[in-house]
Amino acid sequence: MKYILIAVISLFTAVSCENFEEINTDPNKTNKVTSAMIATQVLKDTYRFWNPNASDFIQGNLFNKHIAYLDPSPYVSQYYYSNYPYGSFGSFTRLTDMKYMIEYAEGGIEEPSYRGLSLFLKAWSGFNATLDMGDIPYSETGMALDGITKPVYDKQADVFASVLTDFQQAEAYFAEGRNFAGDIMFGGDPAKWRRLCNAMQLKVIQTMSKKATTEQKARFAAIVNAGNLMTGNNDNFKLVFSTNSNAVYPMWANGETFRIKTGPSELAVDALKNLKDRRLFYFAEPAQAQITGGLTEQDWDAYVGAPTELAPDQLALNNATGTYSLLNRRYVKYMDNDPMLYFTYSEQCFIIAEGIEEGWVTGNAQTWYENGVKAILSYYRTLPNMAGEVHGMGIDQAYIDGYFTDAAAYATAGTKQDRLEQIWIQRWLLDFYQGNGGNYSQFLRTGFPVYPLDPATSLNPEDDSVYPKRWMYPTDERTKNPENYQKAIDEQYGGYDGINQVPWYIKD
Repeated sequence: MKYILIAVISLFTAVSCENFEEINTDPNKTNKVTSAMIATQVLKDTYRFWNPNASDFIQGNLFNKHIAYLDPSPYVSQYYYSNYPYGSFGSFTRLTDMKYMIEYAEGGIEEPSYRGLSLFLKAWSGFNATLDMGDIPYSETGMALDGITKPVYDKQADVFASVLTDFQQAEAYFAEGRNFAGDIMFGGDPAKWRRLCNAMQLKVIQTMSKKATTEQKARFAAIVNAGNLMTGNNDNFKLVFSTNSNAVYPMWANGETFRIKTGPSELAVDALKNLKDRRLFYFAEPAQAQITGGLTEQDWDAYVGAPTELAPDQLALNNATGTYSLLNRRYVKYMDNDPMLYFTYSEQCFIIAEGIEEGWVTGNAQTWYENGVKAILSYYRTLPNMAGEVHGMGIDQAYIDGYFTDAAAYATAGTKQDRLEQIWIQRWLLDFYQGNGGNYSQFLRTGFPVYPLDPATSLNPEDDSVYPKRWMYPTDERTKNPENYQKAIDEQYGGYDGINQVPWYIKD
């Protein structure tokens, strides 16, 4: 009897499920995965902040010394370490998804654009992974479906070369391409992707400036002279936040709890004050002790940065007495706050200005420097949600036009080093509270601005007197790909996979 009952129930369930699926299938919506759907997901996974909450967003901004956390229980990233000091090859797992993205687009007018996107994202991931770790699997990565599950580690020099080739080929695909669906970054505009591919080649070559070959420097010049580059802030490569609950600014939820313990760094505040740069008023609140002492929120001296190298207990005590400025209140007030900038027209300008100063390409370095500064100032001038938030010191066109005086004036009568440091400090300021982590490799390359380091507070476990140079390889490489992993650390780092080992691109 119970078997009959089970059979009846099973039949009823099967019929019910079939009817349920029929009733709940919207005939106006596809249930087929498309190239556009894959593109959206892969872009979101690549550029969304790794864990979008206030605590982690603050941690993600500490390593580059733009801010300081003012709490007796510190985030270790302020003191040159990490709770997980390992790199990742996780972004390469998306290569399989992108193969399907291309497959589903084959024969359509969007196919070249999707091919370009796939190559761009592979190159982007490879560039960042090699900066993080050194030699990496690149030429054979993403080939598990072809039977390659233990990819070889390519030399860092070869990774840089391959990344350049892939950005170049991606640009060629976008040149053939049409507008394509699923693009959350540029709205499917292949012309913007082309310009970004070219600009990224400039960045890659300059990042390896200590090792760049004559041919690569010539390629830098050829790209600049060809002129198919980013033209202004409309070409900025950025992730835009919105009032959609799934796409809000990371500081929106519970941000005030952390904002009141987070301030702009002494390094950042002093640089902005030296330049008389009004971005200071967009980034920070005046220090309460200075306001109590009689200064106003419009006074430059009312803004005091926190020394990032100071012991956490002392930072917390000083914060309790209002010694330091805190992050501007606007950072926690809006769901659709500042976009996360990944690559800007301004950065491109500073890259070219440096290239001119180094003799890689002819041109007027001062013009490129000034264009880069003007663009980022204009960017902040036109951001939404700024009314009443910048202490009566908003950026307007008259301010931009008069910016280049005193320390901000290009040092045409100074040394080349003077001018390079002007370029580098402006490039560093681009990344203030962006969470993109992008400047550390530039600091390792140039040594400027000088990041504060005190051995008494550094948490670098291997040598508290030096800056970490890399992350260790993912721990599972020792079991998943042991022979290639061991070969890589033997050939690069004398067999020791440590955070202070010096990768090829910054060796003298």
